[in-house]
Amino acid sequence: MTGSGRRALTGFPANLLVAGRRVLVVGAGRIAARKAQALLDVGAEVHVVAPEVGSEIRSWADDGRLTVEEREFRDSDLDDVWLAVTATDVPAVNAAVRAAGDERRVWVNSADDPEHCSFTLMSSFRRGDIVVTIGTGGRSPALASWLRERMENEIGPEYTSLLEVLADAREELRADGRSSEDADWRRAFDAGILDLVRTGKVDEAKELLRSCL
Repeated sequence: MTGSGRRALTGFPANLLVAGRRVLVVGAGRIAARKAQALLDVGAEVHVVAPEVGSEIRSWADDGRLTVEEREFRDSDLDDVWLAVTATDVPAVNAAVRAAGDERRVWVNSADDPEHCSFTLMSSFRRGDIVVTIGTGGRSPALASWLRERMENEIGPEYTSLLEVLADAREELRADGRSSEDADWRRAFDAGILDLVRTGKVDEAKELLRSCL
């Protein structure tokens, strides 16, 4: 319990690999469209169930990006999915999806209804393959969003370039039979490798990294 008496939703952070997997979205309004877009962006096979479908999701269905059934949710909708997201303003529907998910061992997230979630979504942003997520245990999504915006301003495109340099060096170490876990990466960070990348001196950054490793 938190100081306010509310149960904190502290869980185990994870990166769900949903590419090529069927994901159910219950609801088809503005919030559901945002959730569906995020899932489509990472390659999920999205299926939407809702009695009324908004224009954005309708257009995606017409373009073949996702599939839609215009009807009420049924428990059997979860029979062949990997996880589910609900985005309705009807607690009874959210509860039904969570109950059906628990029975089938399917993870369920319910937008702005944490009591009916088996997993929650943190505020996040991406820079290429860099993903930064911030959570508050469900206590203040507004704070998580504000912190995300601050971090988003701090972490610019140079970090994506730095990641490429580091990833290439890691592969070189492994190809040479050396452990990348034992390498002194921190020495390169402390020596200013980011500043070199930021100013476009990528070759110098690579040389610095080799000298540190």
